Amino acid sequence: MTVTGIEPCTKTKFKIYIEGKFAFVLYKGELSRYGLRKSGEISEETVQKIRMEVILKRAKLRAMHLLEDMDRTEASLREKLRQGLYPQDMIDMAIEYVKSFGYLNDARYAENFIRSRQNSKSRKEIQAALLQKGVSSELIGQAMELCYEDGDEEAAIRSILRKKKFDPCTSEEREKQRIYAYLARKGFRYETVRQVIQNYEDDA
Repeated sequence: MTVTGIEPCTKTKFKIYIEGKFAFVLYKGELSRYGLRKSGEISEETVQKIRMEVILKRAKLRAMHLLEDMDRTEASLREKLRQGLYPQDMIDMAIEYVKSFGYLNDARYAENFIRSRQNSKSRKEIQAALLQKGVSSELIGQAMELCYEDGDEEAAIRSILRKKKFDPCTSEEREKQRIYAYLARKGFRYETVRQVIQNYEDDA
């Protein structure tokens, strides 16, 4: 096989192309270690050695570091590794590696995400945010069942009303309409909002 291209990514990192296709990224010192040069020959054995001993090891360490930095969804971690120009099969193996230690768990992520926001966001807002982060609808539904009990959305609405310094007893009809519209846009059901506002004095 022939090394058909060596393109700099940074001053120290280079994209390696073999037979016209992108293969992996190596540091400058690794080019020397494996004797890689443009138009030079490289054996299949050397390619596999680089992939398994250098690229896969680096992908695993990068995945671990990203999860130490903050909890992530599988989709988010995959995207970060793609941005790092790791080959797809190396990403798959790195994902399985961190999963095997329990460091990557979308169900746990969804549950923690919901619990940290359920007193200030509607279910609809939370669901939309989790879908955007790549969590499946099935896992979101399961997490919602675990995290929500009757009264949770009412508590979130009361929290928002307090932050808005909204007092139904002294507010004019126009102001009430604005708060209804605001909460509706955030995904709260009209009936739930109506009940909270109606009983606000008792709940305060």
